[in-house]
Amino acid sequence: MHSGKGRPRGGPARRQSAIGDFVLAQGSATAADLAEHFQVSLMTIHRDLDELQRQGIVRKFRGGVTAQRSGVFESNIAYRTKSMRAEKDAIAKRALELVEPGMAIMLDDSTTALALARHLEAITPLTVVTNFLDGLNLLATARGIRLVALGGDYDPLHNSFLGVSCVEAIESLQVDMCFTSTSAVSGGHASHQEPHVVIVKRAMLQSAEHNILLVDHTKLGRIALHKVAPLTAFERVIVDDGASADALRDLAERKVNCDVALR
Repeated sequence: MHSGKGRPRGGPARRQSAIGDFVLAQGSATAADLAEHFQVSLMTIHRDLDELQRQGIVRKFRGGVTAQRSGVFESNIAYRTKSMRAEKDAIAKRALELVEPGMAIMLDDSTTALALARHLEAITPLTVVTNFLDGLNLLATARGIRLVALGGDYDPLHNSFLGVSCVEAIESLQVDMCFTSTSAVSGGHASHQEPHVVIVKRAMLQSAEHNILLVDHTKLGRIALHKVAPLTAFERVIVDDGASADALRDLAERKVNCDVALR
């Protein structure tokens, strides 16, 4: 990340990279603040932000830019990896209680499932299937874990493999349990912003005997454009203890089997 005010050397590409790092670290920023910080004109900043938005790193709004998700925009993997770490780890430890030696499990490309992957070496032997490059790198040297990589079209925004090839690879498998996360949970459905991610998640759910939804409390009550599956498609939903009483009451009224993980 560019530290201190000043114009990064190396031209527009270097400056755009520094702006992206700055916004990912801060969560959001105004165009005026960015222009002052990087000592360039507002017109230049807006051109840079247009390019960063085109790359899927940030999204623009009136007067500024943010790395935070919306109903149609999923946050960049770098931002998601740094957010809600304690909550995701608590959810992961609760989910780990469902994993037994000898199982074949599938993990999606969510950072919450990645938190679970960090604990899997404690329960072996296991077969782990994933399309998430971060998960593959993490588990590649883990003892007692047979790792199955789901190929497809590499997507740098998610650092994972997606597309038709990935779906076909999933459909050729049958696992004991699938752990997945989505960007939003509301109206009795789990939802996500991007259709190419949705089709992969749906295929994963179809390939598993048991499905577990892992969502931190910031995703409850939110909406996203595409419905992945009804909450009834999941054997249980695991949330962290930051979930509001209203959100938990809504899940209970919908007869959702919900576990609250304590931090």
